[in-house]
Amino acid sequence: DTSSSGTNAAMVDQTRAPIAFGRRAVPQLFEVLQLPETDVMHRRRALVSLCDLMHDPQRIHQAVDGGVLEQLEVLLKDEDATVRKQTCELLHLICGHNIGRYYNTAILGCSTRQVMNRLAMLPAGAKALLALVPKLLTKLEEEEEEEVQVLLLSTLSFCSTLDALPALALDAVSLVRQKLLHSSQDVRREAAAAMMALSVPEEGKRRVCKEAVLPEVVRLLQEADVKVQANAVAVIMYTAITTEGKMQCLDLDVVPVLLDLKRRRRKALVMYCLRALTTLAEAPRGRHLLMEQLPLLEKWSEVAEKDEDIRRAAQTAVRVITWAP
Repeated sequence: DTSSSGTNAAMVDQTRAPIAFGRRAVPQLFEVLQLPETDVMHRRRALVSLCDLMHDPQRIHQAVDGGVLEQLEVLLKDEDATVRKQTCELLHLICGHNIGRYYNTAILGCSTRQVMNRLAMLPAGAKALLALVPKLLTKLEEEEEEEVQVLLLSTLSFCSTLDALPALALDAVSLVRQKLLHSSQDVRREAAAAMMALSVPEEGKRRVCKEAVLPEVVRLLQEADVKVQANAVAVIMYTAITTEGKMQCLDLDVVPVLLDLKRRRRKALVMYCLRALTTLAEAPRGRHLLMEQLPLLEKWSEVAEKDEDIRRAAQTAVRVITWAP
């Protein structure tokens, strides 16, 4: 019957791959993903079907035991953005279940640290990894190998950029502060980036002040690495929004250092410096110090400045410095 066969065909969901019966379902879908000749549509469909199956705790067992973590590294490098997004969703479902969280020690203990770091670069991936922040911090505290610390701090930074509160609730500021003192410049750079992310919410600013982080951050301003400097200035920029942050920064005499760093002509660093100086100018003591440097800032605010963003930021700084009640 032609109409009957047409109806059956129409009922087939083209967004999902066919699923084998029973315990063969998960392994079969992984086989599809692992075949080099599998085209993008088949990869997408297999991932959608896997996500459907991950609502069953027994399927999560199968997925983890079947090598899902290792396969993530391949899928996260896929040229297709939809495949990468669906991979993030898959891990999110696994980590969101109690059984999936049971495996978080294994996830952090194997070579998939690089996979996690790559995954955390995507908003959906960072969201999936938020459930692993407690174990991530534990590993960071225990880990001695420099390369692994860099990966863990980078992953923490991406996750905290999305939502810093889980890490802040576990005293991450104190732990990351220790890493700011590490002998490795790479570790210090990633620690400063993580501290920047942690200092964005109000609770993070409060903890940065309470844990005496700013003296260590100011010390990083003397680093040769521009990224270390930029991350450190960003911590100052965010923390100085609070009254306590302003007072601590001014006590540490950061204004001359920020003015000097602004000359380095690296856009991110210059923008952070200008915004930090603008925030410090809101305090009477900061405004007094910056009034002495007004000609320099006015020069940066002139039309001659090639970068429009920098020019506008400098103009804002000048307005705040020269404001009178």
